Amino acid sequence: MTDRKNGQDSARVPTLRWEGGPEGQLWLIDQTLLPLEVREIACRTVQAVWDAIKRLAVRGAPAIGVSAAYGVVLGLQAASPPSPAGWLAAAEAAADHLATSRPTAVNLFWALNRMRQRARELASQGASDLPGQLLREAQAIEAEDQAMCRAIGLAGAALLPADCGVLTHCNAGGLATADYGTALAVFFAAHEQGKTLRVFADETRPLLQGARLTSWECQQRGLDVTVICDSMAAQVMREGRIQAVVVGADRIAANGDTANKIGTYSVAVLARHHGIPFYVAAPSSTFDWEISSGQEIPIEHRQAEEISRGFGRQTVPTGVKVYNPAFDVTPHDLITAFITERGVIMPPFAVNLPTRLRVG
Repeated sequence: MTDRKNGQDSARVPTLRWEGGPEGQLWLIDQTLLPLEVREIACRTVQAVWDAIKRLAVRGAPAIGVSAAYGVVLGLQAASPPSPAGWLAAAEAAADHLATSRPTAVNLFWALNRMRQRARELASQGASDLPGQLLREAQAIEAEDQAMCRAIGLAGAALLPADCGVLTHCNAGGLATADYGTALAVFFAAHEQGKTLRVFADETRPLLQGARLTSWECQQRGLDVTVICDSMAAQVMREGRIQAVVVGADRIAANGDTANKIGTYSVAVLARHHGIPFYVAAPSSTFDWEISSGQEIPIEHRQAEEISRGFGRQTVPTGVKVYNPAFDVTPHDLITAFITERGVIMPPFAVNLPTRLRVG
């Protein structure tokens, strides 16, 4: 893995990009360095993509899925023999390994399953250009994510008043997707339509995705943004500064229960208490129709050091236990509506979500 420094201007640096043909490489912004430095890393192997996902150099459910799709293409480069059967075996091995990187974001598994299925179809046809066609499949996944983000933004912008305060938790912007974001796409689209927004970004402990990433993206696009500690959300709502909450998602059950960054559930409870609409913005690829409720969503638990030694300084006494789930689940009855590429979906979610979104 190599890197390339680009200063602090994100305008010319996409979150992820593929360079070259089937023998090319994947470039990712190393999000662990933001907001102080924009540095791209080049991933030339499956393991490099796995590492980038695991250590959160790339994060956000849609971006993880797109990156993993390109990771499968990288796996073909080491296929032996270079034949339909060899390429298929390499694709299956790459997908299996990448699936072990993080457990909660369903887009990862959705993208990998799509790449597996396409590789099997091509191998059964004896395709001599399987690597090229599989690269085109990964590029299609990226292009579809870009289009879905734009559609989510337009659908959600219509829900926001012309002048309002909005709150979001964690980062669901361009850094978390292939282009425009999900939750932040709503803000970006509203801003481009001339609406006046005051964005409040929860800092999002313990890794500060809101403070480091969301505020940076909003600043880059000229939005009025204010960072608050996670524990300040109730007070800001009580003061009447928030008229809507919009968050992203990592996995959504068939009944609408939604897994997102730890702390989202708390924000939803606060929004309900203060009578503020709570919206979840996500593409159809984030819905997991195989699970009926949030109780079945696997929750990733991360290293204690993220809390006890956050950003290098010890803040917890040696020997004290740390509990560090990376996600929580917001019950569907706390969610006002889902904002998707197919429009805004209202309750009852058990009926309306599959009717509007499920294909096949």
